Amino acid sequence: MGEPMDRFEVKFDAGSVDEKTGTFEGYGACFGNVDSYGDVIVKGAFKASLRDWKKAKSLPPMLVQHGGWMMTDMDALPIGKWEAMEEDDTGLRVKGRLINLDTERGKNIYGAMREGVLDGMSIGYRAKEFSYGTKPEDPRRTLKAIDLVEVSVVTFPANGRARVDAVKAGSLTERDLERMLTQDAGLSRSVARRLMTGGFEAVKAMRDAGDGLDELAALLRARAKL
Repeated sequence: MGEPMDRFEVKFDAGSVDEKTGTFEGYGACFGNVDSYGDVIVKGAFKASLRDWKKAKSLPPMLVQHGGWMMTDMDALPIGKWEAMEEDDTGLRVKGRLINLDTERGKNIYGAMREGVLDGMSIGYRAKEFSYGTKPEDPRRTLKAIDLVEVSVVTFPANGRARVDAVKAGSLTERDLERMLTQDAGLSRSVARRLMTGGFEAVKAMRDAGDGLDELAALLRARAKL
């Protein structure tokens, strides 16, 4: 079977998967933050592996639960196809598409992702180059070169930074917008809904009424960040 495979997991907004095409995108891993296993990945760690996959004119398989959650032959089958992978300043950016949405298995996976209960992504990899931390506050390992084996959709992510931020071939729903404002921009639900229904003027009215000053400040910070 070869050397054992490690995993590095991230959380994402799986509810944004497109209902018609099954497409979604996000990050399979993020740089610079320590996961629950004590590992941190640095920029450039995927460069050689992605080059090798490109030479093979392929990409790692898209699995669910790393292909072995229920230990059946069906669980080992890919649930979709990754169509693009690249490194950017944040991490390993992935774009993919679910397949067999008309089957029972496909419907179950899509439904779980859409409802946000199957909301993690995890990479299966082998560490090729790394260093161990020397101080208590250091990461257990700093991963400098990774052999990427597969990228899975999982139930229990270990790292919460990465999120899906684009919906392909579909319109932005009210639910999607509220999630972006509350979870990504950090606004309370009341201010998010006020902004959605009345725009920025409605939020300013809250300020003028002496209500929501802290939330308005948060909104301004979020606007500046975005």
